Formats: sequence, structure tokens, C-alpha cells
Amino acid sequence: MKELSSYVRTIPDFPIPGIMFRDITGILDSAEGFAFSIDELAKRAEKLQFDLVAGIESRGFIFAAPLALRFQKPFIPFRKKGKLPGKTIQQEFKLEYGSSILEVNENAVRPGQRVLIVDDLIATGGSAKAGQALVERLGGTVAGFLFVIELPSAKGRDALAPFPVESLISFEGD
Repeated sequence: MKELSSYVRTIPDFPIPGIMFRDITGILDSAEGFAFSIDELAKRAEKLQFDLVAGIESRGFIFAAPLALRFQKPFIPFRKKGKLPGKTIQQEFKLEYGSSILEVNENAVRPGQRVLIVDDLIATGGSAKAGQALVERLGGTVAGFLFVIELPSAKGRDALAPFPVESLISFEGD
């Protein structure tokens, strides 16, 4: 098995100049790499107690859904504005290169439920923090955060304190 980081391509200046985009499609187009990433995320999830697994649109869905299935827990999607039917609540957040809005169905989390939030990458932590706010507004508690990739220089982990934060690989720089 090769190093998980070797499956990740770096695309300079995408989606805007100055951003070094970390592309996970190399993990996904390798059955071995994808299975390894899910197994490693599951090992980290085993340390946490949770009732639901939430994935952040859209690449977070790719990793969160198999974890929900593995642990026999419901999966809830945090989607971009206007993508969910029914009544939703929203949370605006800042990205490294702009801003966005996440939504979740207003009945996705019941009071007291513990939610594991999963995404492919953490940089500033803006989208994960928005997910946390949505969970808490619905009366739930965040059990922890799991990411495939972390960009430590963006200090997203600090933004999510005091919750448990785990990532599989880190890339220094932007």
C-alpha cells in the first residue's frame, strides 16, 4: 500500500490564483486508496460516541456516507443553499476564497443527538464550524470532526476547539 498522500494531486491556482487545491480524486479512483481512507477514518470514529454522521457538501458526502453505513448510523447532508427540499435552517460561513451558506433539514438532528461531522479537507474550518452551528441550533451536540486532509497552516483545527478533530494526512502551506 502506498502512502495515502501520494494519491492526492496538488493543483496550483484552483479555483482562484494563489490557492493550492488538494484533489482527492486520486484516492477515489483507486479502490485500495479509497478503502484505506474509509478504514482509517473508521478507526478514528471508533473512539467517539455518535448517533448520526453528517457530511459537508459535496466531497464530505463521499467519506461520510460509507462511515454511516459501516457504523449503522443515519447519514445527514449539510448542503449548499437551495439544494434541500422542505424546511431548512441555514448558516453562512467564510471560505479561504469567499463565503457560502450551508443548510440542513430542520428535523435532521433531534435534541441530545451526537453528530460526527465529516469532510474531505479542513483549511480554515469555516464549513465545519457552520456544520457545528447547525447541529447546535437543532439541539444536538458535535461528537467530533473527521477529515481526510488537513492544511495546518490555515489553523482550522484551532477554530473547532474543544471538539476532537482527526485528519488522515496533512499538507503544509496553503
